[in-house]
Amino acid sequence: MVRLFRRYGSADLPLFLVGLVASVFGRLVGLVPPVVLGVAIDGVFNDRPYRLPLVPDAWLPTAAVDLLWLSVGLIVAAFVLGVVFTWIQGVGLSLFSNRVQHRLRVDTYGAMQDLDMAFFDDKQTGQVMSVLNNDVRNLRDFLGSTLSGTLQLVVTVVGIAGVLFWLNAQLALVTLVAVPLLGVFTVSFMRTIRPRYRALRAAVGDLNSRLENNLSGIEVIKTANTEGFETDRVSDASWEYYLRTWAVNRLEYFYQPTMELLAGVSFAATFVLGGLWIVTGEGPGPFTGTLSVGEFVTFLFMTQRFIDPLAGAGRIVNSYENARASGERIFGLSDLPVAVGDDPDAEPLDSVEGRVEFDAVDFAYGNGRTVLHDVSFTAEPGETVAFVGPTGAGKTTLAKLVLRLYDPSAGSIRVDGHDLREVRLTDLRRAVGYVSQDVYLFDGTVRENLTYGAFDVSEDEMVAAAAAAEATSFVDRLPDGYDTRIGERGVKLSGGQRQRLSIARAMLQDPEILVLDEATSAVDTETELLIQGALARLTADRTTFVIAHRLSTVKEADQILVVDEGRIVERGTHDDLVDAGGLYATLWNVQVGDLEKADPELLALIAERARAG
Repeated sequence: MVRLFRRYGSADLPLFLVGLVASVFGRLVGLVPPVVLGVAIDGVFNDRPYRLPLVPDAWLPTAAVDLLWLSVGLIVAAFVLGVVFTWIQGVGLSLFSNRVQHRLRVDTYGAMQDLDMAFFDDKQTGQVMSVLNNDVRNLRDFLGSTLSGTLQLVVTVVGIAGVLFWLNAQLALVTLVAVPLLGVFTVSFMRTIRPRYRALRAAVGDLNSRLENNLSGIEVIKTANTEGFETDRVSDASWEYYLRTWAVNRLEYFYQPTMELLAGVSFAATFVLGGLWIVTGEGPGPFTGTLSVGEFVTFLFMTQRFIDPLAGAGRIVNSYENARASGERIFGLSDLPVAVGDDPDAEPLDSVEGRVEFDAVDFAYGNGRTVLHDVSFTAEPGETVAFVGPTGAGKTTLAKLVLRLYDPSAGSIRVDGHDLREVRLTDLRRAVGYVSQDVYLFDGTVRENLTYGAFDVSEDEMVAAAAAAEATSFVDRLPDGYDTRIGERGVKLSGGQRQRLSIARAMLQDPEILVLDEATSAVDTETELLIQGALARLTADRTTFVIAHRLSTVKEADQILVVDEGRIVERGTHDDLVDAGGLYATLWNVQVGDLEKADPELLALIAERARAG
């Protein structure tokens, strides 16, 4: 919590302090009415001295009716001040906690966004969403109410204890004997409930992940007729959340009544001993001295006010442990190391010509499985280099390395002679454009998606890029043209329309190096013709890397690299590779339907690899 305040709360610390001070004074003025009531009962109605703590006797009137009106005025003023302090507390702590929540969420998102792709390979979206929403909200609630509640509890207990000892120290010991027992019981409760809250936060993340996955895949669920199966899976995740919640609540339901019981016993003991003291006129048992009716009434009121905050200590402890578990998840995410980031001495990458070199590159994912072995090649500025090969050969991994979504395990990748690990990431990714098979469009307008990453382009530039990508024909038919909302992931558009928008977006970014990852594999033949024309305009005079299963799309590439099991096994032009009769020639003959020319052994090997996935 110290880190939370130091990093996110220092800017608005005055708001927090105002809220806390107001909460303290609100509790203190709340003690005034029972004190004044007890003094008034004795001083006005029972002909005893009228004395108020911290008020000189000379300041007090002597007539009974004046003392009565003074008592009424003090009680009313205490209630009014209590309302004012409560309002100040609420405004101050609400502003503080919500501003901290805002900064914490944005900072955590920024830290998450900087993490390597390896993190997202292993994490589900729902888990991350749970941290950014539920866990951040828990910390806000802790700052907005739990901290002030804790301070109010301390102030109330100390204030009441001071008043009771001022009135009658002997009876005060009876009233307050439960406090150390409650403290020991609370510490034991906190130690027991802490791991249960950690498990509960994890269960929330799992449930969010299941719901997010199912909502994203609702079309697959419906077409596969698996609604019942998915309902069962959601039910399992929800039941696990229920069990974790019940594990926490079960302990709460034991702790809370026990706290109330101890506080109630304290009240009953005070009432019995004080009552006997008043009735008999002398202290029962070892108790000595006198106890007035007014003092006894004040004791009863104070003891009752003492019970309520102590009984609420359970809620404070629960909120603290919940916030603690959330804080561990938030800062655990923020503290994850970033492997792919800017070196402190990173150089700018200016005036990119587009020469890309792979030098003895190996790569392995986090599971230790090596997917690339000793890959070396050079793409000259303006060349088109194609990666082809069986499924799982490592083609997409090569493309991701060009973008530096990952770093190689061995070897180096250079752009214009600069090692990618020694240049600024923003410069590199500004120079490299990416068009993938699985186009992602944001829930927004066509205009917002086209200009994404090139926010300062003009209207004419945007329309020209759309025209070059063969997109204007369908955009002009949309209800609001470029201002038409296209839904989450662009669901209101066809696959070909989404693909053309992604090409237009890449044109507007105007990169010197371009990566095309299966850019036409998911569209029909007519749409492919349109997209191929757009791609030809996009790739002109740019260094381009093309990943393709349809070999007809890479026939004109300057260099074709055949990748198999993470190695480059063949390289050359289309004609050279077909003449060589190797893996590329076999793949080509399969696609053109000339199986008689295909190598039977390679055909069997390709089929085996396809079955293995």
